[in-house]
Amino acid sequence: NKTAIPILVGTKFDYFANFPPEEQEEITKQARRFAKAMKAPLIFSSTSHSINVQKIFKIVLSKVFDLKCNIPKIDKIGEPLLEY
Repeated sequence: NKTAIPILVGTKFDYFANFPPEEQEEITKQARRFAKAMKAPLIFSSTSHSINVQKIFKIVLSKVFDLKCNIPKIDKIGEPLLEY
């Protein structure tokens, strides 16, 4: 589909936050590689803790309607990533 917009969303961030730092780093590196290959934004989220849930919708809308997204990016390992 030529109009589809890929977005990579990592769920269960609340569990991820409890992993050892080495494991968080490896998972983040892999997720970034997949997102780059897909040419997609990367978002870590948790619905149970309401982390980045509303921001996912804002990023989707900004991509669909080609709008400027003013959500601050988060790229530090161990934090709920927002890379778009």
